[in-house]
Amino acid sequence: MANFIIQFSIFLFISCIIAVFTYLKCKGMRKSEQSNSEYFLAGKSLSWFFVAGSLTLTNLNTDQLVGMNGNQMALLAWWELSAVIGFFFLAKVFLPIYYKHECTTTTELLEKRYRSKHIRALIAVFFLLGNIFIFLPSLLYTGALFMQTLFKVQIPLMLIAVILVIVGASYSIFGGLRAVAVSDSYSGILLLGMAAFIVVLSLNAIDYSFQGIPESRLTLIGDDNSPLPWHVLVSGMVLAHIYYWCTNQTVTQRAMAAKTLKEAQKGVVAASVLRILVIPPIVVIPGIVAFKLYGDIGDDAYGKVVSAILPDYLSGVFAAAIAAAVFTSFNSILNSSASLYVCDLHERYISPKVNVKQANTAVSLILCGCALLMVPVYAGTESIINLVQELFGLLSMPILSVFIACILFDKMRAEAAMITVVFGSLLYAGFIFLWMPFHYLHAMLVTFMVCFMLIVSLSKALNKKAFTFAKQKSHS
Repeated sequence: MANFIIQFSIFLFISCIIAVFTYLKCKGMRKSEQSNSEYFLAGKSLSWFFVAGSLTLTNLNTDQLVGMNGNQMALLAWWELSAVIGFFFLAKVFLPIYYKHECTTTTELLEKRYRSKHIRALIAVFFLLGNIFIFLPSLLYTGALFMQTLFKVQIPLMLIAVILVIVGASYSIFGGLRAVAVSDSYSGILLLGMAAFIVVLSLNAIDYSFQGIPESRLTLIGDDNSPLPWHVLVSGMVLAHIYYWCTNQTVTQRAMAAKTLKEAQKGVVAASVLRILVIPPIVVIPGIVAFKLYGDIGDDAYGKVVSAILPDYLSGVFAAAIAAAVFTSFNSILNSSASLYVCDLHERYISPKVNVKQANTAVSLILCGCALLMVPVYAGTESIINLVQELFGLLSMPILSVFIACILFDKMRAEAAMITVVFGSLLYAGFIFLWMPFHYLHAMLVTFMVCFMLIVSLSKALNKKAFTFAKQKSHS
């Protein structure tokens, strides 16, 4: 009990320090509580440092730390290494277009290119469904599981999840994207430092020796029976990263909130450097060490290793870092969800005048409630990261095809885009729920190719005049 009191006290102290520093940084900087730009793009005032920090920590959360280490093999590092492809397309292709069209949400680009508010609204609904049923509940489950394992307490997972929701949602509700991005960066420094320290301590715990660990756990070239066969690295994985980093509102919103395009691109480059040099060992080595020490224990691996190698006072610090990762990732999703609802749905279909703060609060509370109801579903899964990545294709490939088509071509039809998105989601659902003849990442590639050909063909049929390649002018 005494150890728990020490851990928890340090955890609370560090968490409060992050909250205070975030408040002091944001105090007096807000321009208008009724401004979409203020609440959802931080008044377009973020420097490259906060863009890089927010991009890094929005993605680096318990899904990665718990889920990837839960696979207990080196192969999962490819998810982080190949993310650089997504960063490249974000910096060089998508950001110049978003800035040129002065977009508040990524979906706003669709309305302007397809000349229809309906395709924008449909994609916004898909994003919201993904946040409710995939990203928020998986984040809450992995965060609660880690806390339970680290502190070695018998507190129910749902109670821990409720606490995470209350604290995490407060940043988004009361501070908007500015508070989210600032807290991301501050807590990111702590999390990256502690996670790297965990790598060193875990290696020291096995005397830096991987003897006795099966080769299949250490190789970076997966065979057909592995979670990531080598051939998926050049198929669906590439497309998944382009979707995630370039069109996903939760992530892309950070880069769109920079002062200028160049500032945003600098932040993306800095985030990509961190992604290559720092993140891969953090998300695989502790899990491999756990396999040598405890065997195949799945998603419990990371929490068990951390609990075993850290003294009580440091485990409290690390718990604060993990909690910060959960809070910032959680409130990032809430903030982007609120921006999607306000900008893409409420203002387009209900009223152009909306109390942004009230709408943000209402949407956040509804999503929090729905996410909590889904936590027990994820608690019964064998591997949380594999499940999340597999479900990812329900949204990612149909939506990506719609974005790519409108960027490449002029005069694309909104009707074609809407049909494509619905058909593509049903096609991929057929793969994962009825018949999967190949790896799910190959299914993503097939889904994308079918969707792209479908939207082009339908647009051609609906538009008698042949469409031409779009001419995208650079944004200064």
